[in-house]
Amino acid sequence: MKTEFIGTVPVLPSNDINRDIEWYSHTLGFVKTFGDHMYAGMRLEEIELHLQWHADTPEDPLLGGSVVRIFVKNIEPYFESLVIKGIVSCHKLIRNTTWGTNEFGLYDLNNNSIFIVEDIKSSAEKTS
Repeated sequence: MKTEFIGTVPVLPSNDINRDIEWYSHTLGFVKTFGDHMYAGMRLEEIELHLQWHADTPEDPLLGGSVVRIFVKNIEPYFESLVIKGIVSCHKLIRNTTWGTNEFGLYDLNNNSIFIVEDIKSSAEKTS
């Protein structure tokens, strides 16, 4: 029997889990699914992200700079909702990149990059 890969869950560093859950909820629409002040999970439709607390000391660095690419179909409505909220500029959506995507990005409170990405070819095939 072949192994079936189900998905992946990025774990992002945080130095304030409650603050960051609130930010992801208010800013991007995620909902907390479990957790405490040390480790928590959240979900937006089929996308799951986890946050893990770090002290941001030399022994336990926060680091930041992680990158998450969240793939979606029909990127425009979500992008427009974030523009209306003032989360991203209306000029942030990059259409028809050389690698075949529409996408935009922003940073969370720990300097992790969050990219929302639409694969143009896959989206076009699904709507045909």
